[in-house]
This record gives sequence, C-alpha cells and structure tokens, in this order.
Amino acid sequence: MSVQEYLDKHMLSRKIEDAVNAAVRAKTPDPVLFISNHMRKAVPSVITKVKARQILDCRGIPTVEVELYTNKGMFRASAPSGAPSGLYEAIELRDGDKGTYLGNGVTRAVRNVNEKISEAIVGMDPTLQNQIDQAMIDLDKTEKKGELGGNAILAVSMAACKAGAAEKEVPLYKHIADLSGRGNHVLPVPSFTLISGGKHAANNLAIRDIMILPIGAKRFEEAMQMGSETYHHLKVVITEKYGAQGCNVGEDGGFSPNVSSFREGLDLVKEAINRTGYNGKIKIAIDVAATDFCIGTKYDLDYKSPNRSGQNFKSGEDMVEMYKELCKEYPIVSIEDPFDMEDWEQAKYFTGLGICQVVGDGLLMSNSKRIERAIHERACNALLLKVNQIGTVTEAIEVVKMAKDAEWGVVISQRSGETDDFFIADLAVGLATGQIKAGAPSRGERLAKYNQLIRIEEELGDQSSYVGDDWKQS
Repeated sequence: MSVQEYLDKHMLSRKIEDAVNAAVRAKTPDPVLFISNHMRKAVPSVITKVKARQILDCRGIPTVEVELYTNKGMFRASAPSGAPSGLYEAIELRDGDKGTYLGNGVTRAVRNVNEKISEAIVGMDPTLQNQIDQAMIDLDKTEKKGELGGNAILAVSMAACKAGAAEKEVPLYKHIADLSGRGNHVLPVPSFTLISGGKHAANNLAIRDIMILPIGAKRFEEAMQMGSETYHHLKVVITEKYGAQGCNVGEDGGFSPNVSSFREGLDLVKEAINRTGYNGKIKIAIDVAATDFCIGTKYDLDYKSPNRSGQNFKSGEDMVEMYKELCKEYPIVSIEDPFDMEDWEQAKYFTGLGICQVVGDGLLMSNSKRIERAIHERACNALLLKVNQIGTVTEAIEVVKMAKDAEWGVVISQRSGETDDFFIADLAVGLATGQIKAGAPSRGERLAKYNQLIRIEEELGDQSSYVGDDWKQS
C-alpha cells in the first residue's frame, strides 16, 4: 500500500486538516498540543484491555485489583472486602487452598477477569456503565455472582466507571451523578469511628463501633478537623483512664480500650467531645451489629467476656428499652443493626418509635429484595450501602434510588478490608447520599476516602455544599 493509499483509506488528510483549522480558530499558543488533543477526541474510546492481579487489603488478606485500558489511559480499581456471610450478598470468590493465604487467595477471580470478563467487555464504550455491568452479570449467570466472583466483577465495574469519567472528561463524582440522573453534588457528613468493639477489636465491648457525626460543621474540611481533634482528645482521655495500651486500634482505626459496656464507651466519647468544645455540633452514632451476639431470641452483651456469668442476656424488648435510655442520656442520632438480621418484628417496632435513624446493614446486605421488604414493612429508615455486597456500580445506583424514593437516609460504607482506592468518596458525592462511613480519621486506607472528599470540596469551590444538619435529607 502506497502512502497516498494509506492516507486515503484512513481519511487522514481530512482529519489532520480539520484539526489544523480548529487550532487556527482557537488561536492556541501551542498548536501541536492542541492538534494532538483534537485528534484524540476524534477517536471513539473503547475498552482495549483488562488485566487483573491479586493484591493485599489493609488486613493483609488478598483482594482483586483491575487495570482497565482505553485510548485515554489506564484506570485502576480494587475491590474492598469484608467478612462475607454468603447469605444474601455477592460472593467473594476465593481459592480455598489452605496452604496459600490460609485459603483466602483470589487467583481464580483474577483468572476470571483476565480470561472471561476481558473477552466479554473489550471493545465496549466505557461510558455505557449499565451495558458493561449487565454483560458481566449475564456472563456469570448466578444470582450472587458466584461463578465469576463478586470481587472480580466489582473491581472491573469500578475501573470501567473511572474510564467512563475520563472519556467524558469530567470528575468521577460527576460521571456517577450523570449515571444516576442526579444533578446536585453534596459533601456527606462523615461518620468517624472512634471506638471499636465487636469482631473488629480485641476488647470486651459487644457493639462494633461508636462513631461521631460532625453535623454542625459548615464545610467538609471543617468536619474533618472536628473529627480529627475529637479523635486525638479521645486518645488522651483513654490514656488517662486505661494507660497507653488502651489506645490500640481496631480494624478500621477506632481505639479499642477494654471497656465492657455501652455506657463506658459512650462516656469516653462524650468526654472527648466536651474537651473539644464542639458540644451540640457533634452527634453520636453506634453500630451495634447485634447479629454477632444474638443467641436464639436473646442478646448476650457479655459474649466477649472470658468470665461472663450468663446474667447479661437481654430480650428484644430489653434492647429497645436500653436504646431508648441511651438516646436520652447521650446525643445518639443513629443506630445501625440494633437487632439480629432476621429480627424483623423488633426492627419494625423500634423504627416506628421515631427515636433516631435506624440503619440496616446486616438486615439488608445491600440486597434489593431485602431493601424492598424493609421499605414495605418499615423495618428501618436508612440503607448502609457496601458496594461489594451488591457487586456492580449500576446495581449500587439502583438500590440508592430505591432508598431515596422511600425517603430513607443512605450511608456509603467502607469494609474492614479496604485498599487505598477512594472510589466510595466519589460515589457518596455523585449519589448525594449525605452520609459516609469510612472509619477513623487515621490509617491510610481510611484517610484516602476522606482526603478525596476534601479535594472534591475544593474542586467544587462555591458550588460545594456540605449537608450538615440535613444529613438525612440529601
């Protein structure tokens, strides 16, 4: 083929002429750079390559990382991981070989990305998130993504979303907002973990987390300051009472002093807030994770104590009365999973009291069918969204819409196994959820999310809006 034939075949002369004319009209000071960018925009972007690998999350447990390529570049995402129950959530595909990573390897999931998912989505337009996600769902063919692995599918879905934003030349949160049909970008109230208990810490505290919400801040950056200062004041309070060993931290950065009762932990947090001078501006939230200590129809608040007497069992009715008392004594505005994941009756009754926000985590597992049931039965009034429980960006957008249509609050949540990927920060802004739970204001994998929100607020400038007192109504 001659040079002229090559030029004619690809219409290069016409395309180059158009680019030069555009540069002249723009009177650009750097015509070469302008022409280069103009030519790049003229080429429709498609997914050209998908590659996965096994990396480690913050717990030292393997997870899936994906690199997705288009002509705009490479886009990387990693799947967060928790302690999956396998009952109603997307399945994390693991190798099961006890001789390697104690059975937690994800080489099968990685292989599924490199050999199956890659073949299915290469050539697709990265802006068409729904089509990409549906192609993977169709390829898997199981209800809980057990064939390819929810971890494999999610990492690809997140990477594709980042590529879609780059193709449209907009920030990730703006692309997510476009996908969801939302136009407002709001900075969420952060739910900072201050004290860890339950299965996240080696102390005797039954509940999983005691958190603070700086709803009185005017900007997200101020909320970060309030959270950080309270965290460090708490460290001093704990040191004074329990010694330095009380400042060991749990999986998501919360301190884990050897407290054994709700009130003992709440008193520490209340004292830390008092020392900051932010009284009235900071509220408290608790993640009870009651399923962890439910035995039959009773709740064993001493389940972690080696010397438990068996006398601290409470019925569902007792738990309701305890929550009512705690909400009177402390500025508690949100309680997550106050009852066992199958205790729908007590959940409905407690939610109906209207005492506080009642967040469904184990109750819902980000599962659309359980969310639909909870909306119908009024079993809670807020959704805790963990993207790896549902498995794709598209499905996450859909369940958030369900929750918002029901006038619920929405909390975008971390997992115990996080990486430095800050995708959920952009997701919270793009979906205007109003709340984000990313752990303590410490540890790199947690701060990656919070620091990204600081950047987004700065980027939005005068257009930024921190939800503050309207944290449940975004």
